[in-house]
Amino acid sequence: MRVLGIETSCDETGVAVYDTALPGAAGLRAHAVYSQIALHAEYGGVVPELASRDHVRKLLPLVRQTLAEAGLGTADIDGVAYTAGPGLVGALLVGAGTARALAWALDVPAVGVHHMEGHLLAPLIEDDPPEPPFVALLVSGGHTQLVAVDAIGRYRLLGETLDDAAGEAFDKTAKLMGLPYPGGPQLAALAEQGTPGAFRFARPMTDRPGLDFSFSGLKTQVLLAWQQCDRSPQTRADIARGFEDAVVDTLAIKCERALDAAGSDTLVVAGGVGANKRLRAKLQAMCAQRGGRACFPRPSLCTDNGAMIAFAGALRLQAGQHDDAQVKVAARWDMAALPAVAATPREA
Repeated sequence: MRVLGIETSCDETGVAVYDTALPGAAGLRAHAVYSQIALHAEYGGVVPELASRDHVRKLLPLVRQTLAEAGLGTADIDGVAYTAGPGLVGALLVGAGTARALAWALDVPAVGVHHMEGHLLAPLIEDDPPEPPFVALLVSGGHTQLVAVDAIGRYRLLGETLDDAAGEAFDKTAKLMGLPYPGGPQLAALAEQGTPGAFRFARPMTDRPGLDFSFSGLKTQVLLAWQQCDRSPQTRADIARGFEDAVVDTLAIKCERALDAAGSDTLVVAGGVGANKRLRAKLQAMCAQRGGRACFPRPSLCTDNGAMIAFAGALRLQAGQHDDAQVKVAARWDMAALPAVAATPREA
């Protein structure tokens, strides 16, 4: 199947074509992402109504562009996948409405995809993908979750954040330090210049059993350090490094506990924070020490994108799963409620 994927859950418009007939990473025929960062920068965060309107403007041109890059026309599409939740309802409706209209016009099946399942499966787009069972760390601006993946579509939540997600903590910490929006990548870049150990912050909730996360107290520690420091360029970098090290160490400790709990040595990492270089190195080293491996998508597929939606949709469409013509989206959606997938494109 050649599946068109559409992602509009928040502030990125993503479109991709995934071809199940091609092996590994070659199956991703084309993908494109339009980011609304510049649009929302002056507000310091995403404005839902502006996000929805921008998706309306950008989505169809991006569909045309992606099909052209794939060397395909609309008649070559065998199915359409779209993000149906969780996310901003107005933004989701733009993608869902467009996808349902395309599917109806082309007389092909369409399926709504869970946004976080898309992230979870993104590493499987690459060559030499891991086979379930494995543990997944979903770490982004909106989510920090540890999930046991027994099979595609069979997920068990092992732990999650009790307050801020890791990416959200990055962004809020960057904002209090005066870094421009979006702050997370800016803070990570600043941390590269910092001195390890100059500031040491707590590794939250690692001194007790369990797999849940909490980053609100860490933010408070950084705020106090920021208020009391000289705010010189080097001190700024040292605080950024101390914060990043605390988040990375916390995630690594919890991931190792999750692998022990699940009896696995394979870790899949996805979501925007999964592009962080220090986190990647730490988790790769930890898994290698256990005799296992850590699997990541390429950095361009860590943030929201249409490729992960096209791939996840292809798995479900090939398994015979599709939705009716009603346009349905959900701001909240429990991933554990998803039906299992009988086979993957590589197994079919």
